[in-house]
Amino acid sequence: MDLVKRLYHRFASLVHELAKFGSIGAVAFVLDTAVYNLFLLGLDWGPLTSKVIATTISSTFAYVGNRYWTFRHREQSGLGREYFLFFLLNGIALLFGLLVIGFAKYTLHLHDGLSLNIANILGVGLGTLFRYWSYKKWVFLEATEPIPVELPDSGIRQDR
Repeated sequence: MDLVKRLYHRFASLVHELAKFGSIGAVAFVLDTAVYNLFLLGLDWGPLTSKVIATTISSTFAYVGNRYWTFRHREQSGLGREYFLFFLLNGIALLFGLLVIGFAKYTLHLHDGLSLNIANILGVGLGTLFRYWSYKKWVFLEATEPIPVELPDSGIRQDR
């Protein structure tokens, strides 16, 4: 039992960060899949166009969630820099999805909604692995000094 406690304390911050990243990712995945199917099946747009639109919308949600919840304890290196890198890296992750969907449709000639959704899920999985690694490495950097949990007391009393 002592070993489990030591392991937990050693990896607690990573476990919590992964849980938050997974929660944001799960909501973004549902959003991505819903928008993808809306455009693909509901509006009869092509699978690649539908994927680009769905990823743009779900990535915007994921940026806000990851910046202000998952990685809020990490240094904030400027909204412009983070936003640019976040969407650049999401563009690279989008290529994983487009390649898998394109392979399914244009190489394997799978045109049905189920096959294209399975391809989408595989692409999202590959992109998620890349995104988690790249966000930690380049977008949401380690804090160079501890970030306080609460704002410092200003000495002014607010209870009048």
